[in-house]
Amino acid sequence: MRIPPYWRLSAWYFFYFAFIGAFAPYFTLYLQSLGQTAFAIGVLMSLMQVMRLLAPNLWGWLADRLGHKVAIIRLSAALALAGFATFFFAREFTGLFIGMALMAFFWSASLPLVEALTLDQLKSAPDRYGRIRLWGSVGFIAAVTGSGVLLDAAGLPALLWICSALLAGILGIALLLDEPRSEAPPVVQVPLGPELRRPAMVAFLLACFFMSAAHGPFYFFYSIHLVDAGYGKTLVGALWSLGVVAEIFVFIYMPRLLQHFSLRAILLASFALAVLRFLLIGWAVESLLLLLLAQLMHGATFGAFHAGSVAVLNRWFPPQQQARVQAIYGSISFGAGGMLGGLLAGQTWDSLGAELTFTIGAGFAAIGWILLWRGMHGPAVSAVTAP
Repeated sequence: MRIPPYWRLSAWYFFYFAFIGAFAPYFTLYLQSLGQTAFAIGVLMSLMQVMRLLAPNLWGWLADRLGHKVAIIRLSAALALAGFATFFFAREFTGLFIGMALMAFFWSASLPLVEALTLDQLKSAPDRYGRIRLWGSVGFIAAVTGSGVLLDAAGLPALLWICSALLAGILGIALLLDEPRSEAPPVVQVPLGPELRRPAMVAFLLACFFMSAAHGPFYFFYSIHLVDAGYGKTLVGALWSLGVVAEIFVFIYMPRLLQHFSLRAILLASFALAVLRFLLIGWAVESLLLLLLAQLMHGATFGAFHAGSVAVLNRWFPPQQQARVQAIYGSISFGAGGMLGGLLAGQTWDSLGAELTFTIGAGFAAIGWILLWRGMHGPAVSAVTAP
């Protein structure tokens, strides 16, 4: 019996974000255990963002040109697994740099393509995107919680085996995905330039850039911040999981939210909560209650922000442009923005301290809020502001 497309796509999101759940919270601790400095950790982890800036545009252009998204998804999954194997042998900065660059270049290729593939499957019901994407959140929770418990018991080197198994799962599910039957290489590609230069689109992409920059200290140093404050890895994993539980509820109820609020209002709220969240993380780490509150805000600062951003792009661009525009969004937001936030956090972590580093992140979120408030309004964004 063939697995329906809904469950194949859901399973892919599960393994993809399960890898992030094991990798993002704990790999910085693994690098720290190898003796890498905060600056070196910032440089190494920023390679994930650098490749998300460069690689998706190449792969997205190729997929739109050839009309074969799934073949590229499969190839990138296999090569990402091969690149990650480098970490079993690398201990010094140079070897770690090469391994991270290889793994990140191929790993970053697939998400924009699967986003476009999912939206293609949901042509008649695009608001169901959140119901599929939430399985990525489930995978993240399972991985971050299970990894924390396992690493407390077995030690940080076990992380390499956990991540390898999850990358193998991504590859296995990619082999089950189907190319859309209607998809074919377009005869003439509609240029993106005019749409990308619209003031509302420029404001939107710049705001996304600053939102990801705001998350840089969180994604790179949150676990180190908590461990330095005396929290164990199991509790660290639980706090990461709490944030993603909140994210799941947002994905589930996003269609209902869109019935009552415009996308612009949802995005503005997510940016405002990001300012508060990162201030709490930076200045109230000794209060578990406030950390719990800050993690619940992840439902807004990532869940509502990302689901809302995908919806904006889906409304503004036709299907034959989706792979490219999703890649551009990922590159500017998670790529360039995440790179800036991570590199700056690596520079300031030792010199300014955790409190001011997270305050800088809150400042980036405030800049993004201003850009959205000023830039996304009026007739040019009527499709986005309509309930």
